[in-house]
Amino acid sequence: MDSWQPTAEIETLKLRGRSLERVRQFFAERQVLEVETPLLCTAAVTDPHIASIHCEMNSLPDRKLYLRTSPEFHMKRLLAAGMPDIYQIGKAFRDDEIGAKHQPEFTLIEWYRLGFTLSEIIDETCALIMAISSGCRTPVSGVERTPYRELMLAKTGCDPLDDDPERFLQSARSALGDQLDSNLERTLGQHRSSWLDLLMSHLVAPGLGRSGLSVVFDFPAEQAQLARLSPSQPRIADRFEVFHLGVELANGYRELTDPVQQGLRFDSDRRRRRELDLPDVEPDQALLQALEYGLPDCSGVAMGLDRILMLCNGYAHITETVSFPVDAKPH
Repeated sequence: MDSWQPTAEIETLKLRGRSLERVRQFFAERQVLEVETPLLCTAAVTDPHIASIHCEMNSLPDRKLYLRTSPEFHMKRLLAAGMPDIYQIGKAFRDDEIGAKHQPEFTLIEWYRLGFTLSEIIDETCALIMAISSGCRTPVSGVERTPYRELMLAKTGCDPLDDDPERFLQSARSALGDQLDSNLERTLGQHRSSWLDLLMSHLVAPGLGRSGLSVVFDFPAEQAQLARLSPSQPRIADRFEVFHLGVELANGYRELTDPVQQGLRFDSDRRRRRELDLPDVEPDQALLQALEYGLPDCSGVAMGLDRILMLCNGYAHITETVSFPVDAKPH
């Protein structure tokens, strides 16, 4: 194939266009409003697992700008300003993410539903994935839901709520052997959340969603990210992830609305960045101001369209679902 041509087949690009139509029809039927928010942002994200891409503009030489890693913060600002249920289909950008399942530029479907319970937003997320997959070669059917703690105990023998990092280390050593080198052990140290991420990605996630969709819910509090903690179980976060064929497709929350707690989580992110020798990131003050003004009770989801099209069409590499990936090299 000549280097100027798209990496996806023409039929796949047509299917992609039809998938976008399905997404818009799905939300139109539910009276969820489509919105647009900026790709250029004045704040990066503090999450130590996400690397923002920095931009420079001659017309704004004194401003730091970043390509958005997600439309989340802007969409929450819209909700705080009084918008109803909203969704967005758009590009997101993250550095240090290139591989069979990752591209630095990818398409996110993100939406927010006012007053939705965790169970309701999980139902809607799975319904949307199935609607998209209905036009693919291998449509998805069937959903299995499993609490995070139950899954981790069954797959690793570790209790994510009660065991300490040393127990996580022993489980990882036993399962991964030489893959777990001393440098990685030192990097993870006594950081519980990092060990849980490792156990999930290497020992648990690969077996999920082999016959349909697997929903993992009720994450430990230290894995809350931007989710609220359960009012009845403060050690549990109202967060879920959806997997198919071992790959994460969607991540959703009952959203954190407390500005004080959000500020504390930003501080925790920055401490972890210092521990990992990562650049410091100033928190997004506009988001904190929106939370102080009042974010309504809501649930939100971010879903990767490219991955759904890849898995439900039997492709081995995500570039087979997009037209012109940034890492495509001339022949």
